[in-house]
Amino acid sequence: MSLLRSIFRYALLQKRGAHVVSNKFVPKSEPVNDLDINDLRDFLLSNNKILVLTGAGLSTESGIPDYRSEGVGLYARSDNRPVQYNDFMKSETIRQRYWARNYVGWPVFSSFLPNISHKILRHWEIKGKVHWLVTQNVDALHMKAGSINLTELHGSAHRVMCMNCDAKMPRTRLQELIEKHNPLWLARSVEMAPDGDVQLTTEQVKGFKVPQCPSCGGALKPEIIFFGDNVPKPTVNLVFDKVKESDAVLVLGSSLEVYSGYRFVNAAHTQKKPIAIVNIGATRADNLASLKITARCSDVLRRLEHL
Repeated sequence: MSLLRSIFRYALLQKRGAHVVSNKFVPKSEPVNDLDINDLRDFLLSNNKILVLTGAGLSTESGIPDYRSEGVGLYARSDNRPVQYNDFMKSETIRQRYWARNYVGWPVFSSFLPNISHKILRHWEIKGKVHWLVTQNVDALHMKAGSINLTELHGSAHRVMCMNCDAKMPRTRLQELIEKHNPLWLARSVEMAPDGDVQLTTEQVKGFKVPQCPSCGGALKPEIIFFGDNVPKPTVNLVFDKVKESDAVLVLGSSLEVYSGYRFVNAAHTQKKPIAIVNIGATRADNLASLKITARCSDVLRRLEHL
């Protein structure tokens, strides 16, 4: 079974309500031990207002691949790399390639659903344990789980913006526009990337027509922070404020290699606030954490759902 077919089958099972856990993109790890669970329970119970920072490791169990996981991330599986902000902005050819690939991948990517970890975080938010949730993911799974006190640090693939007039539309609307502009265009792929696009050859992309902004005719871009771009300053300031308001920081499923997320953990450390990390593999902030658990997020959170 091809990679894309297996991903599609997984997403279809989710939509039908089946309880499924994806292991395809989750690196191997040892089972979590009782001592770690007890330590994290104490961390959660002794801090009333917790800022949670999540990364791709939270969504891999929903079937969405990540970039950096050892052995199973995109960087380990192929030489493909995500589009750079400056390249996207300057080149019509690169925008054509990006939207063609994204168009093919969107039906599967948009169908993924929250897993147990997303749902537990929403439960903790309702109980008042999660003061604020910051995610580096663009998959909208926290929103699908119902989280409200949420900052999507890198934006969302489910929204599209005009690069000229800043008009915005749902990604589903752009899918309709692309279909209208490309009634005879068809392409398939077997390799999905973490942000929802797939790999297509130059020949496959040929002839693909990219819709322009319905309001002004400008070029369209997903409302996400591409590599090489910067998180808007108001968003950064908001998260820094939420760090100050919080008693502690809990990192889930992120290596923190990207500075945009690491800076908030570093700020918490500077403010002498306790930091706990749950992630398979090393992180950039391991030396800042008072507690580090190397395990799958769902294995840990499932045992602490009812605090």
